[in-house]
Amino acid sequence: MAKLAPEDPYSTLAPEALLARDIADLDLYDAREPEAKWLQEQCAIAEDTALSTPGITNSEGADGSTGSVHFTLATSNGFAKSYRSSNSSLSVSVLAGAGTQMERDDDFTSARFVSDLAGAETIGRNAATRALARLNPRKVATQQVSVIYDPRVSKSLLGAFSGAINGSAIARGTSFLKDSMGKQLFASTVNIIDDPRRKRGLSSRPFDGEGVGCDKLLLVEKGMLKHWLLDMRSANRLKLTTTGRASRSLSSAPSPSSTNLYIEAGTMTPQELMRDITSGFYVTEAFGMGVNLVTGDYSQGASGFWIENGEKAYPVSEVTVAGKLQEMFKNITPANDLEFRYGTNAPTLRIEGMTVAGK
Repeated sequence: MAKLAPEDPYSTLAPEALLARDIADLDLYDAREPEAKWLQEQCAIAEDTALSTPGITNSEGADGSTGSVHFTLATSNGFAKSYRSSNSSLSVSVLAGAGTQMERDDDFTSARFVSDLAGAETIGRNAATRALARLNPRKVATQQVSVIYDPRVSKSLLGAFSGAINGSAIARGTSFLKDSMGKQLFASTVNIIDDPRRKRGLSSRPFDGEGVGCDKLLLVEKGMLKHWLLDMRSANRLKLTTTGRASRSLSSAPSPSSTNLYIEAGTMTPQELMRDITSGFYVTEAFGMGVNLVTGDYSQGASGFWIENGEKAYPVSEVTVAGKLQEMFKNITPANDLEFRYGTNAPTLRIEGMTVAGK
């Protein structure tokens, strides 16, 4: 492969001064690996709990998994370090209703340590409650309204932001944020952080895929963009210094990515965030490939609940939520309910002036 690959002057080893020296103990490895029988039992409990809820008519199944990784990186300039990590998860998906009026929903839990997993009964109850709440959805007319993103969905907006500040896209000039360094992208109350050193974090690591030490990055400070996500190659192309965000697999070259990325929590509760909304949309699920990181165009299918006079009034399905990411970022207001359940996390988010396209 090395003989056939074209020469790339930007693909270099990390300089010695940037290499990680002390490997921090981030508490990522659980030596107590759960047995398959225990996982089966937890799946059965989650599914049985959901199916015992009146109105739940079927199950799409429950899944449990566990695994561990021993990651070692050795380079020809003398770097040789390793760390271990583990992960366990449990999920269940169920159906409510019957015939053509069925609705589905799910819940899951994932953690580095088995002891940090949410209880199987809790997962089952949550999945059942969510599925039942979606029964008998209505259609709504096309209109411009305030939109509230549930934390299960709001993290996808942060994922779009992460892709737009990825060093590879910036170096190629294929991001709508390519000229935005140092500019105000969000309200002054918004801070966005990437923290690879979070204890037991699902994306934590003591060094990146090139051996560079990882530090917390304040990507957005008081609404202003401060850093790109860079590996050595993208940093060299941009004549910058890597930010220690290289990721790699066994079969690919390094490329930039985020670690434990999150928007800091705001001051208002989710209820306070929607209190003054006379008519709006609360999104609990978004789907489709309608996010264009070259232009910033955003258009995704969605379902959730219609908001009337500050309260969730009734379920809504088969609508499209659309806007421009540039304007969406400017109009984001975070709630105070941030939880670290994923590698990318965001609290409930409110965005003004979104187009909801319905009937």
